[in-house]
Amino acid sequence: MRLPASYPMALLAALVALTPVYVLLTLASDASNVFDSHNLAILGNTLSLMVLTVLGSILIGVPLAFISAYVHVPLKKMWLVVFAAPLAIPSYIGAFTLYAAFGPGGEINQLFGIVTPPMYGLSGAAIVMTLYTFPFVMLTTRSSLLSLDASMVNAARTLGMSMTMSVFKVILPRVVNGIAAGALLVALYTLSDFGTPAMMRLDTFTRVIYVEYNAFGLNRAAMLSLQLMCIVGFLLFLESQIKTATERHGRPLILFPKPWQVAALFATFAPVLLLAIGLPLAIFSLWLARDGLAEFDFSIAWHSAYASGIAALVAVIVAIPVAHAALSGKAGRIMERITYFGFGIPGVVMGTALVYAGLQLPMLYQTLALLVIAYVLRFLPLAVGSVRTSTEHMDASLVKSARVLGASPREAFTRITLPLTARGIVAGAALVFLESMRELEATLLLGPTGFETLSTYLWRVYEAGYFGRAAIPGLLLVVISACGLAIMLSGEKRSN
Repeated sequence: MRLPASYPMALLAALVALTPVYVLLTLASDASNVFDSHNLAILGNTLSLMVLTVLGSILIGVPLAFISAYVHVPLKKMWLVVFAAPLAIPSYIGAFTLYAAFGPGGEINQLFGIVTPPMYGLSGAAIVMTLYTFPFVMLTTRSSLLSLDASMVNAARTLGMSMTMSVFKVILPRVVNGIAAGALLVALYTLSDFGTPAMMRLDTFTRVIYVEYNAFGLNRAAMLSLQLMCIVGFLLFLESQIKTATERHGRPLILFPKPWQVAALFATFAPVLLLAIGLPLAIFSLWLARDGLAEFDFSIAWHSAYASGIAALVAVIVAIPVAHAALSGKAGRIMERITYFGFGIPGVVMGTALVYAGLQLPMLYQTLALLVIAYVLRFLPLAVGSVRTSTEHMDASLVKSARVLGASPREAFTRITLPLTARGIVAGAALVFLESMRELEATLLLGPTGFETLSTYLWRVYEAGYFGRAAIPGLLLVVISACGLAIMLSGEKRSN
């Protein structure tokens, strides 16, 4: 039996995706202590941050999902975008601005004379992570709510149950899977984030791995990376076990609140949106007005765009055969799933593994090529998913007709498949580009000497204490991230 032409490239991509794990195992084999009291403290901080963030995201995300799905309010679509907008701001930007704004001597204290509590440690990190992850819970829960049939709620109301009791006894039990899916996404994001714990001075796995790397403790960093990957792997396993409940679509539930109830709802959640969106934009605008543009070198933005553009191009070139292999048979689907492994590896872990690989291959060490490899390994699944979805929706009879009329497989691909899946390819490339622009951890570890990007410049400014110089890179990253959110929401709209 002849193998599909896409299999060799897909197999190569899968083997490369497993390379970081092999490297970490090799490095960690030389580590002296597998687990000690310091590890226990790091584990406690990491799990505490994860649990607090998940709880906070559920408390905010579930009510907002209910409002955006069922409550009839003016400009409903606009409010959905506003509720999802925190996803357009990288959490480390939020951590930077909240750290600078709060506490004695902070921007709020200087402007208004109000002394606010400082924002750092476990509480500060949990607040920041909650502000920028609750949309995950909101979007997955909202999707589950929209798939429900309102007839059961109407029946419960007819039998005398109040609306509040109907929510807790009829609606919420049917969307538990959606809430759990969002909560697991929040947990994975929290475990993999480096910037927020580092800026909040909280010792989690990602921060300590970076510290060990800077102290030339690669073996220790590798051991900590593997421990973190075990936790991430367990969460990914749990995520794979969650099956979204499906129901017959029926009449959607629509609630018409009174004006005072609408006002109360928005007054409740306004502080969350102001902290997550309004405060960072206000702080960056203040710094821009105070310090101007003179101190910023715009070649830094070009570095970010250049490296991210190359990564996006390489990612879609690799994603096309991987996506087609996934649609060709069971072996191809396995290879595709292996490539998704890189997306579950935190950037600091990926960076640690590739630093060691670069040391073994001097022609790659401290080069742009190694940084691009890290971007591709991390974000290849975004391109694969986009290309595969567009290919699945293509009419397969068109390719068969071309083959019957004498076209070779290559000609059928270039003249039929490629043009019809171009939208998915472009969307996948755009997502990889935007995520690469935001990536902080891998860029810090793997960027060539003197090669500064927007994210690493922001980190250096934070370390040096020159907060005013963060205005331009911060605002640029917010705009770039907003473009990524727009692509994501437009893709969801087309899917619906």
